[in-house]
Order: sequence, then C-alpha cells, then structure tokens
Amino acid sequence: MTLVLEAVRYRYAGAKTPALDGVDLVVEAGRVTGVVGANDAGKSTLCLVAAGLAPGVIGGHLEGRVVVAGGEASRARPHDLAQRCGILFQDPATQLSGTAATVWEEVAFGPRNLALVLDEVVERVDAALAELGVSHLADRDPGRLSGGQAQLIALASILALRPACLVLDEPTSELDPHGSRLVADALGRLARELGVAILVAEHRTSILAAIADDVVVLERGRVAFAGPAALVLDDPRLEELGVEPPPAVQLRRVLAGAGVAGAPDALALLDGAAW
Repeated sequence: MTLVLEAVRYRYAGAKTPALDGVDLVVEAGRVTGVVGANDAGKSTLCLVAAGLAPGVIGGHLEGRVVVAGGEASRARPHDLAQRCGILFQDPATQLSGTAATVWEEVAFGPRNLALVLDEVVERVDAALAELGVSHLADRDPGRLSGGQAQLIALASILALRPACLVLDEPTSELDPHGSRLVADALGRLARELGVAILVAEHRTSILAAIADDVVVLERGRVAFAGPAALVLDDPRLEELGVEPPPAVQLRRVLAGAGVAGAPDALALLDGAAW
C-alpha cells in the first residue's frame, strides 16, 4: 500500500496564503521517504495533511487528493484512517494516554478502542512490542521511560493498529543520540520487514542518510527538488535552502577543498556516529 499526494494545496483556516502549494508525492510500500527544509518550509503541515489530520481534524482548506492505502483520506472515517495511517509527533508524551499503569496496557489502548476480541488485542500488542525490540518494557510504568523508550512505545501503540503507512514529524528532535538510533533503527526495520510506507520529516540529515530511500526538499510549501536520498543529501542546493547536509558530506567537501581524498572507512564511521 502507498501514500500518495496529488497536486495538494492546503491553507490553514484564516490564512491568506497556502502552507502547501502544489505538492506531488508518492511513498511506496516498504520505502522510507525523508522530508527536509528550512523552518516554515511546510514540513509539519505536510505530515498533518498526509496523515489526514488536516483538514479532517484541524480544519483549513485542502485542494488536490491524498490517497492513503488505496482510499482517499477526505472520505475516510477517523477510526478507519487511523488504521490506514499512523502519525508520530516530536514529543511522545503527547501521544501516550496517561491512563495506563503499564506499557502493555498503553499499547493495548488503541486496539481495545477498535472493539477487537481479547485474543487479537493480545496478539497485536505482543507483536508490536516484539517488532520494536521493547518486549522487556511491557510491565514498566509508562511514566518511567527514557525519551527513546517512550518514543518507541508511542510507535508501538501506533503499530498495534496495523497501519499500512506511517507519518513521522521530527521523531528524534527531543532524543539523545542513543534514543535517536533506537527510533531510526526501528523505522528501517518496519519498512524492510513489514513493508510499511514511511514518510518522515527530520532535521537530522545524518539519520535520513542512514534510513531513507528518497528525500523531498520543501521550500515555502513547494517541492524544490526530490530524488534518491544519497543524491539529494549531497546536493549543494541543500545549504542554499537552509538545510545542513550530513556530517560525512560536509567532511568530504572539506577534504576535497583541501585536495585530500576522503578515507571511505573514516567517512562511514562519521556517518554512524553523527546521531
């Protein structure tokens, strides 16, 4: 299943100019598409529109089509859309219910609201925790998790709904390097092993260099350019648009400017450490 935006133009309620203006985007099943851009380029708005929250929940005016897992987002009922496309925000605390005594109960919150039979709830929760490698946290108090663990539990709660697509808005912005790696590794596995279509807005281009198949660059609500991640993240136009390239790209350019050939092993190590 794919996530498709066709000629999408979106304007917030009361705004005179569109936050997105003619965006075309396709995220294929089993692939990770990264989104970068300067502040106010439209990254968060793109995530809201792609997940069906704008205009469905927050209002505003949408033109064009958003197709999530084969169905138009504008025609889907909220609970149906939640099963097609999950969204993860920057702060996991905003997505945890605050009512669960254990991590297991937190992850079960969504499936229970779908009125699933108990056996299926148990199967979905256990599978989601296992897929993210956090089964050992099942009995933990959700209020006593590290930032990376909390983000993984928030992600597990979404996975338990079995969405075909995932949309993530700066999922590592509040995390330390270890937590960022946990989340990034989990996203890579979800795409490769489960065939989830993933759209992720992320300012840390080093993370996108590690997990993204494709990258889209936004400028003032429009797609400035897009393509394979390796090519886009090495494009000199990134910095002109206020996006810092991955550390390995920066080092390669410094070495090239000094007439020194970069050592591949050293550059690979730098990419792996720059979380």
